[in-house]
Amino acid sequence: MKLNQIIKSVFATTALLSSAAAVHAAEVEVLHYWTSGGEAKSVAELKKIMEAKGVTWKDFAVAGGAGENATTALKARVIAGSPPTAAQIKGPSIQEWGQEGVLANIDAAATAGKWDSLLPKVVSNTMKYQGHYVAAPVNVHRVNWLWINPEVLKKAGAKVPTTWPEFFDAADKIQKAGFIAVAQGGQPWQDATVFETVALGVGGADFYNKALVKLDPATLTGPTMIKTFDTLGKIKGYIDKDAPGRDWNLATAMVINGKAGMQFMGDWAKGEFTAAGKQPGKDFLCAPAPGTAKSYTYNIDSIAMFKVKNPDSQKAQLTLATAIMSPEFQEVFNLNKGSIPVRPDIPRTKFDSCAIESMDDMAASSKAGTLEPSMAHGMAVSSAVQGAMFDVVSKFMHSNMTSQAAAQALAKAAKTQ
Repeated sequence: MKLNQIIKSVFATTALLSSAAAVHAAEVEVLHYWTSGGEAKSVAELKKIMEAKGVTWKDFAVAGGAGENATTALKARVIAGSPPTAAQIKGPSIQEWGQEGVLANIDAAATAGKWDSLLPKVVSNTMKYQGHYVAAPVNVHRVNWLWINPEVLKKAGAKVPTTWPEFFDAADKIQKAGFIAVAQGGQPWQDATVFETVALGVGGADFYNKALVKLDPATLTGPTMIKTFDTLGKIKGYIDKDAPGRDWNLATAMVINGKAGMQFMGDWAKGEFTAAGKQPGKDFLCAPAPGTAKSYTYNIDSIAMFKVKNPDSQKAQLTLATAIMSPEFQEVFNLNKGSIPVRPDIPRTKFDSCAIESMDDMAASSKAGTLEPSMAHGMAVSSAVQGAMFDVVSKFMHSNMTSQAAAQALAKAAKTQ
């Protein structure tokens, strides 16, 4: 996101207009892109909690799995001088919006809730701009999962893969048995999700960090990156021809319904399985993607607060931030969405085996130094660099681009300002 510099001046000159706009007392307008089955169910719970506290919830849902449409809508609102009370923003984008001077300080809620002592440092640092909390963390998603239909696996005579040779063996067997081996939606962010997972599995956490977090030119163009693209190119052969443009949850539905055997996707996919009444370990399997069992790529959803003039809206923002971090919401939201709570003190009793594995693996990866931010999900690099990388990966996925050319193009994309 490279915001137009006129935002500052427009925001300043129209702030009075926005404060005079029709804002009801104790109302929050929340812009988000949680629109699939499991996600919508989760948002409904937050709405309930807010309304129980006497705050009216004004829903501003913008469909689009990775939030590109929501970001466009948010930019338009901020430029017009009428930002929503809160919006779903994450990672480096929080810093970018903070630099524009449009985010609200919610330290009061954080201090009262003892967020600094509750949250892992990797989470709290992401929620702050210049040392002050401006966003409330909702959850932690693990991105490097492989979702599997065990019935399809059984019919194909395949086993759960832990290495890339095992993965391609399973994919071959699934395809020969008449199923789609890999359910995928040919959208830029989905292609990038598979790409970064393959990079982690092929090169390990240190390689991933040098290439997709630190953007080291030598690593981006080196032999391990070429091997990453070679592996990604091989995966292409197991994706069906109808994949372009398919939404992620429709790809997940293919695994749920037994049309496809496997899907690379973050654990928000689990929300779709559970919303369909499926049980982990029985109706579906979650496994770390091949080669990534000892690493963890994370995506933290968060709600950032925007500067508003109405005192009631300001109070409602603190109420919203407090509600998001409440044990009640952390539990119910994450049970619905498939993610894990940001608070480590939430009881595990209601969480399934996939969530518990995610909690344990996150803790182990954090200790081992293999906990990495997701490039594909806005946690690792600026939105400008991310967008340029998306373009390279998408071109590779949907053309005859060579691995060497893709690696060179990726290094060039990393220099995007």
